[in-house]
Amino acid sequence: MHPVIFELGPLQLRFYGLMYVVAIIVASYIINSEVRRKKIPLTKDEVTNLMLTTIIVALIVARLYYVVFNWGYYSAYPAEIPAIWHGGLAIHGGIIGGLIGGWLYLKRKSVPFWRMADCVALCLIIGQAFGRFGNFMNGDAHGRPTDMPWGIVFPPESIAGREFPGIPLHPAMLYELFINVIIFCFLWFFLRKRPHKDGFIFAVYIALYSLGRLFVEHFRADSLMLGPLKAAQVVSIIIIIATVIVITRRKMWTP
Repeated sequence: MHPVIFELGPLQLRFYGLMYVVAIIVASYIINSEVRRKKIPLTKDEVTNLMLTTIIVALIVARLYYVVFNWGYYSAYPAEIPAIWHGGLAIHGGIIGGLIGGWLYLKRKSVPFWRMADCVALCLIIGQAFGRFGNFMNGDAHGRPTDMPWGIVFPPESIAGREFPGIPLHPAMLYELFINVIIFCFLWFFLRKRPHKDGFIFAVYIALYSLGRLFVEHFRADSLMLGPLKAAQVVSIIIIIATVIVITRRKMWTP
């Protein structure tokens, strides 16, 4: 595995960036398809603008979230703050940023936010799967040492390889990729066309993703910390409890 696909002088094509491009292309197809199916009053150009707004805000907040939880390092090396190609985008920060960006854009268009959020949820979870493959090739979002036969020794120049040189690690990013694909298939093939209240698909997505992340964090070696606790696990537990309460009280599985 290697983070760079090819180099042309000072230019590099990296798997990390390529996965974002692939995710955006796939997300564009899914979201336009769902907008037509659900008869949401947005043109293709407006959907593109919505995606651009959401992606930009999500990337900024995802990076800020990661930097804040690693301030000890970034305060010493501030030039690394914008270097997202070195890894370091927190998915929970990205979801928060995406919700903010999407809400601001849809409010101007008078489009029901939660109806659109159901469309976006399908894009998010499959996009996260592509992103985890980028993490795998980049050698970040890595697991802790393991003696299991599927443990992977990452290249010495990668983040995982520098932290654990020559040591097999849990491929935690692949665990999450697999979970994300399962969640996408469940939402797409089982829930998508069933009658439900607006926001149900998004609520199920974020609860299932948080449950999967709660599991994967057990194997991660580079977790953001909240005191003695792993931040992702704390946030995931809060999200799971909150979404179960909202789904139950609003009976969101019924139209």
